[in-house]
Amino acid sequence: MEVEDILKIGDVEINNRLFVGTGKYSGNRMMQDVLVAADADVTTVALRRVDSSAPVESILDYIPPKCRVMVNTSGARNADEAIRIARLAKASGAGNWIKVEVVADSKYLLPDNLETLKATETLVKEGFVVFPYMSPDLSVARRLADCGAAAVMPLGSPIGSNRGLRTKELVEILIHEIKAPIIVDAGLGKPSDACICMEMGCAAVLVNTAIAVSGNPVEIARAFRMAVQAGRRAYLSGLPEESIRASASSPLTGFLRDDHKSA
Repeated sequence: MEVEDILKIGDVEINNRLFVGTGKYSGNRMMQDVLVAADADVTTVALRRVDSSAPVESILDYIPPKCRVMVNTSGARNADEAIRIARLAKASGAGNWIKVEVVADSKYLLPDNLETLKATETLVKEGFVVFPYMSPDLSVARRLADCGAAAVMPLGSPIGSNRGLRTKELVEILIHEIKAPIIVDAGLGKPSDACICMEMGCAAVLVNTAIAVSGNPVEIARAFRMAVQAGRRAYLSGLPEESIRASASSPLTGFLRDDHKSA
């Protein structure tokens, strides 16, 4: 009998550990089809794309009912701007789940860890469920977890680069040392990248660009979903330890030597 495997964030139960972003799609209908194909429980949306008062339609109209919206503070260059975006999102009815994304670097789009920490500290005190996006750094991750972040979201590689898990060893340290869930965000380019994250023990992964810019976003979304499931199952099953020495799959016997002696 399979054991039920649920990720709990506060009082919310999440069955699917693949979080999916909503940017870069050819249209809202395609985005909706991807979320359905991924069977996503959580999706991220930039505040600038949320307009609940729009006379015709809003991106929120295309989010499946089962999918929880996590507004990200994309565009924020410092803590104050991230806090302002989070408050606007909550006031607009988008909820209190916030991915804090503070990026002052316009070339590599690497997160500003110190400003991210400042924003997280304030928003947690205001009752937000905060998911800080950060460069993997153990001391900062500890402070984020200690101040009440719902999870810590280290990048796998620069956002939108599709370069995969280039920060693997640093992410492994966070998995072993931080009690909060570790969710790899940014840079994952292939389903196998997501599988590796889950095999390591990540609580979830967030994927956007790799799905949105692919030749068939709906099928790639399904592939990422299956990869996340496979990686998680492998982790829970207990992966074998690596060894520099060979070990035969079948016992070595002496029948060849014995035949040689008798010949």
